[in-house]
Amino acid sequence: MANTTKRALEASLKKLMLKKPLDKITIGDLTADCGISRMAFYYHFKDIYDLVEWVCFEDARQALQGKKTHDTWQEGLLQIFEVVLENKPFVLNAYHCINREQMENYLFALTYRLIRDVVEEKSGGLAISEDDKAFIADFYKYSFVGVMLDWIKRGMNDDYQELVRKITTTLYGSMANSIRNFVSNSQ
Repeated sequence: MANTTKRALEASLKKLMLKKPLDKITIGDLTADCGISRMAFYYHFKDIYDLVEWVCFEDARQALQGKKTHDTWQEGLLQIFEVVLENKPFVLNAYHCINREQMENYLFALTYRLIRDVVEEKSGGLAISEDDKAFIADFYKYSFVGVMLDWIKRGMNDDYQELVRKITTTLYGSMANSIRNFVSNSQ
């Protein structure tokens, strides 16, 4: 039942964001649209921004299922762009209404786990610290998020498949090389 209510609030939020900016949507608007009480909303979320964050993380989780290996990370990145594009009105509305840090946190959540799992896979059996693996994942996460924020800022009109191709070309072999460099520098 709890997930049903959360999903109903997600659908309501996305529907309302087609009509007005996020900062003009109230909890009353959401609960009236869903036919639930305000208490039901507060049982699941502390405020609208908490709901927005949950929606973003759920979209990320669904997009990346099974796409977190070295051989599939490009597919995972494509799926991240596709999820963001599928929710274009939601994302653009949120981009213009929430602060940059919140948008970055959403995008960081989308990309970090994908990258970290690839780093884990590529560093298997090598003497590299958890801190160094986290640094490498963070480095690439910031690169991906920067590219994606620029894409969103431009209205998400650029061909995201071309962006992923360029990212893939830029990163070809570099993650494994970064891991090797950290291993050789620690010896």
